[in-house]
Amino acid sequence: MSATFPLQRSHPDQLIVGLVSVSDRASSGAYQDQGIPALSDWLGQALTQAPLIVSRLIPDEREGIAATLRELVDEARCDLVLTTGGTGPSRRDVTPEATLDVATREMPGFGEQMRQVSLKFVPTAILSRQVAVLRELPDHAALIINLPGQPKAIRETLEGLRGDDGVVQVPGIFAAVPYCLDLIGGPYVETHETVVRAFRPKSARRGA
Repeated sequence: MSATFPLQRSHPDQLIVGLVSVSDRASSGAYQDQGIPALSDWLGQALTQAPLIVSRLIPDEREGIAATLRELVDEARCDLVLTTGGTGPSRRDVTPEATLDVATREMPGFGEQMRQVSLKFVPTAILSRQVAVLRELPDHAALIINLPGQPKAIRETLEGLRGDDGVVQVPGIFAAVPYCLDLIGGPYVETHETVVRAFRPKSARRGA
C-alpha cells in the first residue's frame, strides 16, 4: 500500500484527508462501517474543492491505530486525519491513547467543543474521550481529530448546531480546521458556508 505514497495533489490547495474507522466488528465484517461513508459524504458537501481521501477500517488495537495514523501522516502525507469510533470508556476504546502516542502537541479545544455540542443532545456526552493533536515532521504536519462513531453525531460536531432561523448557535469544530491547517503549513481550504463557515482572521484571508 505504501508504494503508492505520497499522493499527488491535482492542485496545491487540494486537501489530503485520512479517514480511519476504528471498530472490531466492522473491521471483521460483522457489520457495515458507517463512519467512513458519512465522513466522505460530509467532506464532499462541505469543501469547495474535492479532497483526496485515504481510508482505513481497522480493529480496536492501540498499536495498530497508532501505526495507521503514522502511515497516513508520514507516508500518505495527509494534512488532516479524522478518526471515528473507539473513544468511549470501555476497555476496548483506545483511539485517544493511540492518537496521543503519535502526537507532538495536543489541541484540547477540539475535544472540549465536541463535548459541548453533544451535551446539547445527551448527558452521556461527558463519557466521550475524543482528543485532537498535531503530528509534526521536519517537512510536514497534520491535524488529527477523533470524532464520534455515529453519522448523526459526526455531522453535528463538525457543523455545529443551528436554530430554526438557520443561525449557528453552537459552533462546530470544522469552522476552525482550515485556519489551523494554514498555521501548520497545510493547504488553503475553503468551505461552502451553507454547510459550515470557516473562520479566519481578516489578515489570513486571501484577497482581503
